[in-house]
Amino acid sequence: MSAPPSPPPPTGPPPPSRWQQARARWADRHALPRFGFWLLSRGATVIGLCVLLYVVNGFANGWTLAYEVMTAITSPADDTVPCPWCAWPLSLAGWAVVPAVIGAAAGYVITEQIQTHHARQLGDVLDELRRLAEQPGSPPGSSGSGP
Repeated sequence: MSAPPSPPPPTGPPPPSRWQQARARWADRHALPRFGFWLLSRGATVIGLCVLLYVVNGFANGWTLAYEVMTAITSPADDTVPCPWCAWPLSLAGWAVVPAVIGAAAGYVITEQIQTHHARQLGDVLDELRRLAEQPGSPPGSSGSGP
């Protein structure tokens, strides 16, 4: 028996490596919406610092107390907090940074919805309403016969 034929030599450029694919995806982040771009670039740093503060406080003061300080249930100046120097930055982050990121996300979503509705021309909206008004058939809820 003869050996199977060898495959033809590859043509064209080699496929990109994983490193090249990762670099291309990172470069494509500029095509994201504004909030998505901020979240990947600067937002990741802000959220990472908040997570780091929470983890440090979890080990220093206890996980339950760290949660309570971050959500302003317990004051960082309370006598039950073993390391208040560590709890103050977490408290400030929970008071200012977390609501700011959530508010930015909500504001972005609302802005996108408003811009979507404003993007339609008035003539298009009126044409659609006229077309809907001219559709044959009785309006919903009418029985077709008089009382």
